[in-house]
Amino acid sequence: MDTTLKLPVGIEDFQEIRRLGFYYIDKTKLIEQLLEQWGKVNLFTRPRRFGKTLNMSMLRCFFEIGTDKTLFDNLYISKRKDFCEEYMGKFPVVFLTMKGVEGNTFEKAKAKLSKLVALEAERFCFLKNSDRLTDNEKERYKALIRIKDGKYSMDEETLESALQTLSELLFRHYGQKTIILIDEYDVPLDKAYQNGYYREMVSLIRALFGDALKTNNFLQFSVLTGCLRVSKESIFTGLNNFKVLSITDARFDEQFGFTENEVENLLKAYGMASHLEETKEWYDGYRFGDADIFCPWDVINHVDRLCKEPDAKPQSYWLNTSSNELVKCFIDKANKTTRDEIERLIAGEPMEKFIRLELTYDEIDNLWSVLFTTGYLTQAGVTETGAYKLMIPNREVREVYKLQIQEWFRENILRNTENLTAFWKAVEKGNTECIENYLNRTLSNTISVFDTKAPDAEKENSYHTFLAGLLAENSNWLVRSNVEAGEGFADIIIEPEDPDAGIIFELKHARVASGLNKSCENAITQIRNRRYEEYLKNDGRNKIVLYGIAFYKKRCKVVVERINGERD
Repeated sequence: MDTTLKLPVGIEDFQEIRRLGFYYIDKTKLIEQLLEQWGKVNLFTRPRRFGKTLNMSMLRCFFEIGTDKTLFDNLYISKRKDFCEEYMGKFPVVFLTMKGVEGNTFEKAKAKLSKLVALEAERFCFLKNSDRLTDNEKERYKALIRIKDGKYSMDEETLESALQTLSELLFRHYGQKTIILIDEYDVPLDKAYQNGYYREMVSLIRALFGDALKTNNFLQFSVLTGCLRVSKESIFTGLNNFKVLSITDARFDEQFGFTENEVENLLKAYGMASHLEETKEWYDGYRFGDADIFCPWDVINHVDRLCKEPDAKPQSYWLNTSSNELVKCFIDKANKTTRDEIERLIAGEPMEKFIRLELTYDEIDNLWSVLFTTGYLTQAGVTETGAYKLMIPNREVREVYKLQIQEWFRENILRNTENLTAFWKAVEKGNTECIENYLNRTLSNTISVFDTKAPDAEKENSYHTFLAGLLAENSNWLVRSNVEAGEGFADIIIEPEDPDAGIIFELKHARVASGLNKSCENAITQIRNRRYEEYLKNDGRNKIVLYGIAFYKKRCKVVVERINGERD
């Protein structure tokens, strides 16, 4: 392995990666495909963290006048001498990445958009003195970068026509049409929707894009990227030659994200070929067109961590950089049927759903479609009727659902304080009927993440987390999990306010419903045989209640025994 090759964690600038010796997975075939499959305006929709910004940076470096052509040495596109001669370094390029255009008011978001456009215009400061521009054209340029009180002061009319104006002025200077690249075009709309000024932002973006992409005689071509395919009627009204390349499209299907072969080569380069299967389990599973795709953000972060910690286990990187409000919103709105569907998804079973790939944010309640287009679900095929077979792509995203569901579950339970308090009192008194009723009702009315296709030991751990969470909410109890006691480890031990009292829980998972009673007996026997009660007796607590609880799917059975041998 060439140890000079660093891993580009969080680096989205193609020039920086190539000049500073970072590992680069070659996606320059995208250039060839764009030129061969010509479209005046091309929109790529992909989930977050799938290399959209890096690819856009790569396009800019290839086409822009004055580029460093050595950046593409030994890359795929360098073999296409005809394209390199005709297109490399031949065009003015305007490049905007709109991921930072947000604010809690429309005015704040508009100010950020104005600044973004102005900073891009300032890259072409030579236009102020260009002998190929008239005085009026120079004044139009100055309006794009005007400063007042230390801030860019572009008025709304100037902003709406800014991209068209800049491309025209660049054409006047160079005698060559302009390429416009707009990265994460839908972020301003997403933020506007969340903050209540969606219609104002739609109007502004429609005007900005309309002038630049629809009626612009100075446009060579344009590429846009985003997560959602916002409906043409919403912001692209009347736009001809508009090509949408979504996650269902076989064209360009390998150009965003990593293929298995690319991941295998990356792992081999760093001496980690043995980690391929775990990387597949956690970060593979996305289906773009005809290609199986890994999330590049996850793969790069995982390999980087392995370089420093060879025994490191996979973890959720995408989860930690993405908002999970969509999953939360989806679960909050879920009825019993939908909750059942989510359980089946978590268990690995596909759901057949009709999907709309073109949405407006006014239709965001079409959450199956939104979860699909944003990467929380992927597709495993299409039925004869046109429905998509949706499934959770990998273990990492499954963790998103489970964590969000557990949080939602906890919030719902805690809201019903009267029933929860009655449950706690039943635990103190040894009222098994009340305990069983509460647990069965609670399990029935929520989304179960407990009884999936996980091994039995993991299922038991999930029920343990569920029960311990309910018990730990009682601020008057000291609740301990997996406590070293007697000759083993007790699942849960509670020290109530009463200094003489103590409670011990042992949990079991039954493989079949008919095995619940036997599993409860086994739990009580384990407590007795391993003398877990010694932990409490050593603290002077002698009024001890033992619970054996067994779970099967959304059902449970409870047996209680007091330390003096009385059985309820």
